[in-house]
Parts: sequence; structure tokens; C-alpha cells
Amino acid sequence: MRVHVETQYCVAAGVCVLAAPDVFDQDDDEGLVVVLDEAPAEGQRAAVEEAAARCPARVIRVVNEA
Repeated sequence: MRVHVETQYCVAAGVCVLAAPDVFDQDDDEGLVVVLDEAPAEGQRAAVEEAAARCPARVIRVVNEA
């Protein structure tokens, strides 16, 4: 699994950090999403998918690797 984020469209809501704090953070300047782990372990999948689903700007995409 890979995590892709379109940071330029982030609205700094922070729900991604609440859902998956090991994968996402927010920058100190504007609160925009920062990806801490672009290829999280499979055990993080549910949390990452929840973060993507809850993102109000819909900027998080989870891509399955073949």
C-alpha cells in the first residue's frame, strides 16, 4: 500500500492525524498534512483508509501495490 496526498488542497482539519497518527502529521506553519510513512505496514491499512474517508478535502489516496 502507498499513500498519496495532494497537500496543496489540504484544509488542515487534522482528522487524518487523529485516525492514523503513525502515518500522518501536520506541519507547524499552516497545519497542512505531512505524510510520515508513504508505505505503511498492512496493519495500518484500516487506519489509513479511515483517514482517507474522513478527510473533508478528499486529498488522501490509498494505492494498492501489485
